[in-house]
Amino acid sequence: MHSSAIFLIEFGAIILGLGLLGRLAGRLQFSPIPLYLLAGLAFGEGGLLPLGASEEFVAIGAEIGVILLLLMLGLEYTASDLVSNLKTQYPAGLVDMTLNALPGAALALLMGWGPVAAVVLAGVTWISSSGVIAKVLGDLGRLGNRETPVILSILVLEDLAMAVYLPIITALLAGVSLAAGSVTLAIALGVAGLVLFVAVRYGRVISRFVSSDDPEKLLLVVLGLTLLVAGIAQQLQVSAAVGAFLVGIALSGEVAEGAHNLLAPLRDLFAAVFFVFFGLHTDPQSIPPVILPALGLAVVTVLTKIATGWWAARRAGISAKGRWRAGGTLVARGEFSIVIAGLAVTAGIEPQLGPLATAYVLVLVVIGPLTARYTEPIAMRLAGRGTPPPDSLPAQRGTPAAETLEPMEDSGRDR
Repeated sequence: MHSSAIFLIEFGAIILGLGLLGRLAGRLQFSPIPLYLLAGLAFGEGGLLPLGASEEFVAIGAEIGVILLLLMLGLEYTASDLVSNLKTQYPAGLVDMTLNALPGAALALLMGWGPVAAVVLAGVTWISSSGVIAKVLGDLGRLGNRETPVILSILVLEDLAMAVYLPIITALLAGVSLAAGSVTLAIALGVAGLVLFVAVRYGRVISRFVSSDDPEKLLLVVLGLTLLVAGIAQQLQVSAAVGAFLVGIALSGEVAEGAHNLLAPLRDLFAAVFFVFFGLHTDPQSIPPVILPALGLAVVTVLTKIATGWWAARRAGISAKGRWRAGGTLVARGEFSIVIAGLAVTAGIEPQLGPLATAYVLVLVVIGPLTARYTEPIAMRLAGRGTPPPDSLPAQRGTPAAETLEPMEDSGRDR
């Protein structure tokens, strides 16, 4: 009974604190994510007042938070949207991998950690945080923006790439044979492909199965189906986030709209718990020795992610403001980076890799919401300084003035 009371006190204090921090962030017109992370640092390992009784429940809540964030993203788009975006945006995925994986691999080799550590750190710097970015897009009201499908396409390509990358890195760290590693990879690819096929081909059937006029039944069925698919996907070496996202893609019409309205409060609750959990498991004392290389790596990969988003949005025909918003939104790293680094730490390949990855992710998960909000206005202001006033621009012969203007964003979406 005593431990139950301690759990209720701790978890109640966490939720109350998150609510107060969220209110403060709202007044400051700022994303609450950095505040949630700092709260986790303060009450985690090596913090001011470590929590104990509620730790296991918070860990489970954090996993549910990531799953719900990706489910809600999937509900915004149909299966045909997903396939179309993947077909058109795969070059952006290749650019993303090249620009953002190479800096991590190069740093590991420069520090003398060896090729396996280089592959690990490449994954840490490559993969953006779907959870953080999903939260930021919602906080900034950009889910309907023209550049958002480009952002989501890159995130989905990264998540699907994890179905290939994670089995490979697991095999490298374990030192297993090529044959055993190939079997694991084949299973992962097969499961990811099967779930995607079912979502695209039988989405309407799934929507009819899930549909219900009773909000309670709809909530239970959608949430249960999502957790079931996510768990099966993770058990078969595929990201649980990919499974949840594809469940959202498979649902459409009134079912998707109803599920979105019912699950939004749960998403906000468990997403906040996820960010606190991330901070809880970071020892502040392990960060100072690796802070300089982590900061240097962060600066480089902020620029490469912005360049990735800008290039992908430009290729999709998005105007300049949307290009900068896309680049700034992709900066944050988070859950996947920590999972990848955790595998390496467990394998014991390099003691400093874990603290470096943690410091790196903490820096970018705090900077990410800031770049998402301010990259576009800063870039537009700097570009405006070097551009003559409109009246002084020379008119192009035979071209009406209206035709020289840059295409506008969707009405009301230039934030």
